[in-house]
Amino acid sequence: MPVRFRYQTIEFNDVDIHLRSLRDKQEFSDPFGEAESLGISSAQWSLFGVVWESSQVLAHKMASFDITNKRILEIGCGMGLSSLLLNKRHADITATDYHPEAGNFLQTNASLNNCEEIPFLRTSWADIHDGLGYFDVLIGADLLYEIEHVALLANFINRHASPTCEVLIVDPGRGFHSAFCKKMSSFGFEFRLLPNALGVAAKSYKGEVTQFLRAV
Repeated sequence: MPVRFRYQTIEFNDVDIHLRSLRDKQEFSDPFGEAESLGISSAQWSLFGVVWESSQVLAHKMASFDITNKRILEIGCGMGLSSLLLNKRHADITATDYHPEAGNFLQTNASLNNCEEIPFLRTSWADIHDGLGYFDVLIGADLLYEIEHVALLANFINRHASPTCEVLIVDPGRGFHSAFCKKMSSFGFEFRLLPNALGVAAKSYKGEVTQFLRAV
């Protein structure tokens, strides 16, 4: 059975982002077993394709973020809400995700928003030869699902972070935030918590928005 979609518009100040996402978390389609071969189970398959609260928090931060002369990477982009918004603002944005359908959804949504094509790479955080290069800013939302993700994510960021770099991570509170901050500190990043309001929604977010800074 084909998956069913949801269409919605999310407002950021004077910018509207139109999204085609999965209708809900019950959707599933892996006819050729591509996701299964990557270790993505039927229960996990849909998680990339819905709009999570954490991703909205991150996108609201990106609505007013200084993008001047900065190369930006969205890690584990899922629906790519922040990437779409940054693209709309004409930022130098690249997106990554592990899910085999994330890139297709991202480009479909770029078309819906009359955006330029967004550079995308399907990659694993463990792939040390992904060819992405270095970035001035790295962003991500709700990435730390397992304790193993702490080292994988921090190492991935360190490999792709310019010597002077800013990292913004939004975490809903899955329990691995402190360990991740400690690992990032070992790579020379200082960190602080940022206000976490959901922008125009005027709604408090119960997770944490952490800014990591490194300078030489």
